[in-house]
Amino acid sequence: MGEDLIERLCTSIQNNESMLISDLMIFIEGVAQRSFPIDDIEKWLRCVHSNGISVDETTALTRGMMESGAVLEWQGTANVVDKHSTGGVGDKMSLILAPALAACGLRVPMLAGRGLGHTGGTIDKLEAIPGFNCNLTPLQMQAAVEQVGCCIAAQNDAIAPADGLLYAIRDVTNTVDSIPLITASIVSKKAAEGLNALVLDVKCGNAAFMKTEQEAVALAESMVGAAKGLGIDTVAQITDMNEPIGTHIGNSLEVLGSVYVLRGKGSTDTRDLVALQGGQLLALTGISSSLESGIKMILEVLGNGKALHCFIEMCVQQGTEREVAEQLALNPEHVLPKSEHITVLLAPETGYIQSIDAMALAEVARELGAGRFVMSDHINHSIGYVLESSRNQHLKKGQPWISVHHDHELSSQHLSRLRDALQIASEQPAEFQRLIRIIT
Repeated sequence: MGEDLIERLCTSIQNNESMLISDLMIFIEGVAQRSFPIDDIEKWLRCVHSNGISVDETTALTRGMMESGAVLEWQGTANVVDKHSTGGVGDKMSLILAPALAACGLRVPMLAGRGLGHTGGTIDKLEAIPGFNCNLTPLQMQAAVEQVGCCIAAQNDAIAPADGLLYAIRDVTNTVDSIPLITASIVSKKAAEGLNALVLDVKCGNAAFMKTEQEAVALAESMVGAAKGLGIDTVAQITDMNEPIGTHIGNSLEVLGSVYVLRGKGSTDTRDLVALQGGQLLALTGISSSLESGIKMILEVLGNGKALHCFIEMCVQQGTEREVAEQLALNPEHVLPKSEHITVLLAPETGYIQSIDAMALAEVARELGAGRFVMSDHINHSIGYVLESSRNQHLKKGQPWISVHHDHELSSQHLSRLRDALQIASEQPAEFQRLIRIIT
């Protein structure tokens, strides 16, 4: 039965004919229940990867994966929202965005992941906070959101279990970069949260998985199409990932940078991106009349302490002692893990910062222990950087431009690669724009 089913599905794909949706649903259910041989699943994945599938089939695949596990349900006027980022360097938006949106009256049952390759993971960052528990069941997620307005939980087998196996097989069969498969993987988990609205941050550039704007737009259009097909109001923002985001990079340092922004201070670049994503969700749900007024609402709750209050309550709800959570908000440096050494690098000449290579910073940080090379690797939460300057700013020779937080001595090779990440020009470059375009 299974072999015949796979054969029918693959023949339809290869002949550019529509798969029978009933066959596709049986296949996804079988994947979730682990009732098909791995070889058969591999065959289907390779077929999709080589030939592609239609928008309708991608939406059906996404729905099947969503329905393969628990789907959160909400009472009353839901206004349940989330965002997904395709991953970047210094991308700490979720830590700030979830409590900021909760402070604006939205419900945010956020599922997040661990670091993947050179990119940091929201769960790894939150686990730098003493006592913070990311391992919530669907029922615990619902209770946390009803109590606090938001939660951030690790992806688990209860939600979209078919995705867990499909992703693991994709990882070892070089089929990760298939747009329909990426779409179904991401959107199925978000749809299982019971969302009304979703914003997608699809990054492109040197330190993104999608290197070109064209690739990012293709993925964004696919994800927006699938999410809308499931009844979720969705907008994608294409953003530049050549430059690192904000001033703080690395797990505990990004928590530190997030707290600064939640206190109404910190990196303007970080705050602006949070406001852009949050403002979009407030507009999609009708809480604000426009993107611009939504942005103002987010900036207001970041400035008046309401978002910080929600952040403290989220930490307490998810296992952090109240005293520790309040100390984290007041003096985060006293709560978070610290590295043994800080090495400050100086500008080699006077001029304007033309660029800071985000990918180079990420690769060195990963080698120093901030990321994983295999899933069993232990993360060192204290490793990372604080950028003292950013693109377009003027530097004088000998002025600090980055502080490297590390436990082991930096090798000459690491120092050389970090120094090469900074490009200085005699003339001020064009103003850097993080947002490239919006896909609706």
